[in-house]
Amino acid sequence: MERRLRMVIPKGSLESGAIELLQKAFYRVEGYERSYTPRISDKEIDLRILRPQEIPVYVAEGLFDVGITGLDWVKETGANVKMLKDLEFGRVKLVFAAPANAGFKNMNQFLEMYLADGRPVRIATEYLNLTMEHVMSTEAYKERFGAKRPMIITPWYRRGENAKVAILLSFGATEAKPPLAADAVVDNTETGKTLEQNNLAIVEELMESSAYLIANQEAMEDDWKREKIYDVLTMFTGVLESEKKLHIFLNVREENLPELLSTLPALKSPTINKLSTEGWYAVNTVINKSELHKLLPKLRRLAQGLVAHKPELILPLEEISRESDAGVEE
Repeated sequence: MERRLRMVIPKGSLESGAIELLQKAFYRVEGYERSYTPRISDKEIDLRILRPQEIPVYVAEGLFDVGITGLDWVKETGANVKMLKDLEFGRVKLVFAAPANAGFKNMNQFLEMYLADGRPVRIATEYLNLTMEHVMSTEAYKERFGAKRPMIITPWYRRGENAKVAILLSFGATEAKPPLAADAVVDNTETGKTLEQNNLAIVEELMESSAYLIANQEAMEDDWKREKIYDVLTMFTGVLESEKKLHIFLNVREENLPELLSTLPALKSPTINKLSTEGWYAVNTVINKSELHKLLPKLRRLAQGLVAHKPELILPLEEISRESDAGVEE
């Protein structure tokens, strides 16, 4: 029986980044615009698309072997998954925001002011657990309520012992809840513009989040699945590395070669070939994009014919192999 790796990627704001990453890693994905079961060119992978909020739990439960979701949802759900790689897209901040005219400096000050006046507190959010943890960590809350949990309110249940501080489940458009439906919000944001347009100000940052590659713990114990997951990890890592690197080619006189080689960083060592013209060598290597402008003055002095291009993939085979071998030993 042919084995297949069950992979899930996120719908919504992270979807385009996940599809782009797969395509840059030479996985052809078709039909994702119309279907939650798109086709992927690797016949050993079954691909599905789900909401990012669901993915950590489904991966932890073994319904999928590997997936892409936001770090915020892994933390919110507390899912027991293997964290494989920060995929460096979908970066957002999870923030506590309150009416802009109030001038709060942090959540503790917000709670102190409301609770000192005897007013109940209502915070709207999709992140019930992370919000509860942060509220309970403040001095203003601990001094008054100790280990009592705030009341979490959803359409299906109420949970918690402290009705004076309520955390209300929001199904989106969280920034629109204050002031009538909530006193403040916990929400994710890229720039803060939407909050600002709704007369809210960021008071405190709870965490930073981005898309992560995660895996089921038991799948990582299965030899075939683990190797297949590390194949995916290798390709994704190659995409991320290639975004940060440049492949450069240049010609150099023999007398300038030692100084040039001491200047050029490389993955291991540059490739050097003798040219047909006596006393000249061709050098090619990989450098960080950020180093090119710094190196350019010396390259202009020492070399000729510099060509730089962006590599499509730089696969860190040894690094991933070490990780894979370490996983087997564990």
